[in-house]
Amino acid sequence: MPYSAPVKDYQFIFDHIVDFGTVQATDRFAEATPDLVEAILTEAGKLSEEVMAPLQRAGDLGPAVLENGKVRTSPGFAEGYQQIAEGGWVGIAASPEHGGMGLPMTVTHAVNEMMGSACLSLQLNPLMTQGQIEALEHHASDEIKELYLPKLISGEWCGTMNLTEAGAGSDVGALTTKAEPNGDGTYAITGQKIYITWGDNDFSGNVCHLVLARLPDAPKGTKGISLFMVPKLIPNENGEPGVANTLKVVSLEHKLGLHGSPTAVMQYDGAKGWIIGEPNKGMAAMFTMMNNARLGVGGQGIAVAEGAYQQALAYALDRTQGRSPVEGGTGTILDHADVRRMLMTMKAETFAARSIALANAVAIDMGNATGDAEWQARAALLTPITKAYGTDTGIEVANLGVQVHGGMGFIEETGAAQYARDVRVTAIYEGTNGIQAMDLVARKMMDGGEAAYRLLEEVEKCAETARCKLPELAEDVWAAAETLREATERLVGQEMNDRFAGAVPFLRAFARVLGGYYHLRAAMAEGGEGPRTATATFFIKRLLPEHAALLAHAGQGAENLYALGVDDLAAS
Repeated sequence: MPYSAPVKDYQFIFDHIVDFGTVQATDRFAEATPDLVEAILTEAGKLSEEVMAPLQRAGDLGPAVLENGKVRTSPGFAEGYQQIAEGGWVGIAASPEHGGMGLPMTVTHAVNEMMGSACLSLQLNPLMTQGQIEALEHHASDEIKELYLPKLISGEWCGTMNLTEAGAGSDVGALTTKAEPNGDGTYAITGQKIYITWGDNDFSGNVCHLVLARLPDAPKGTKGISLFMVPKLIPNENGEPGVANTLKVVSLEHKLGLHGSPTAVMQYDGAKGWIIGEPNKGMAAMFTMMNNARLGVGGQGIAVAEGAYQQALAYALDRTQGRSPVEGGTGTILDHADVRRMLMTMKAETFAARSIALANAVAIDMGNATGDAEWQARAALLTPITKAYGTDTGIEVANLGVQVHGGMGFIEETGAAQYARDVRVTAIYEGTNGIQAMDLVARKMMDGGEAAYRLLEEVEKCAETARCKLPELAEDVWAAAETLREATERLVGQEMNDRFAGAVPFLRAFARVLGGYYHLRAAMAEGGEGPRTATATFFIKRLLPEHAALLAHAGQGAENLYALGVDDLAAS
């Protein structure tokens, strides 16, 4: 099915929902003028529609394979990647010092989301490289920057990150990969890493792996982890790919979805690597990359939601079944109330998740441009919400898309099921959504909830302003924000495991309130009458009320989770 890039929706959110103008008003991003941003979004939309969308099914039906130790990518992916690279899209946010565009993360996020809607398997490749670029910009030596950044930014080389091992998943500190000094400033990296997204390909000049490993006599746990650049081909004296490094792809995983994206088991046998940052400080450098990726993965969920919604709507407008219950209707299943419920849910959830993600990106941009601690705290607070709610939205909307198709949704030829299969992993990688929620209620509340309270104060002020024009919607949003404030006050007084027990519903409730806030702003910008106001009314009246039940769940603590012993859990 053809994909249509929602460029106008991004522009509306930029202008009316997330105050992108504040980013454009900074010295750092002054060149990101409205005309330039519009041109960037338009061109990225065309690339997504015309180049990447036709590859969506090709990647699913013709998966990446490992043949004689070499990865063969899906049909058309090499040509598609070349157009991404030649257009400068890999280095869109990278520093101009090394050839990047230097555009705000807000614009980058919108571009990546469009590409992800069109073909998520291929979009994962530049996303990984973008994360590596940011990590190198912040932590690498000047020598490493000069060698690697121009080629990564141009798309000539690709980047990956290697964290996970068979015995070290979420507990990264349990990793066993070793790094032995070679005596010449380089290190010999030995170990095996799993789940390496785009661990190899057949279209880039080199593949550059950022690998977490442990130096001899390093402290245990995460305090003893260092980060290394380990290229597939060791650059020669001219900076060009030279001899092969002692690393290889052992196998590719057979996955539920994302078949076009090779997920590799990587083996390092004394491979030559260069340290990035300080010894035993690798997690700080890697988190730079991971935080970028968490925003990006939230965007992947939203991207799939958009694609699934467009396909479901097109099907509903074409499918006739039963008698129309409304006079003057379309004569298709779109007339049926339950189909409308599903499509409205898909549309409203996608807008809410997209707005939260772009607000997160604005906070990142403002923190980077100004160094202001409050913007940095806002970005930190929104990151786990963006990742978890964005990916949950992708999963839920994709599932609804299958349901709208009915029996045909279960038939692979329609493509509806691919969205559901592709998006499922987004709630797992880059930190499971449970870990995101735990991060929100623990690390992000170390300030006693101050960043959360500042955001909720903003929500309440908006609701107060809206009371004259949209009293019913405004009152619901204000009351929900106040309920969330009270729940947050209770949460910061709880023991940590009690917080963890309610972390997932707490994060979901927070997302519900923020979704209501951004929908209310959309209705206000429209003047209180029109399609955005109708969508806002649906969200605020039908979905926002869920926050109360979620917060009741969140406040229960941990005790009753442990009421059943192991034998009780196993009993039939």
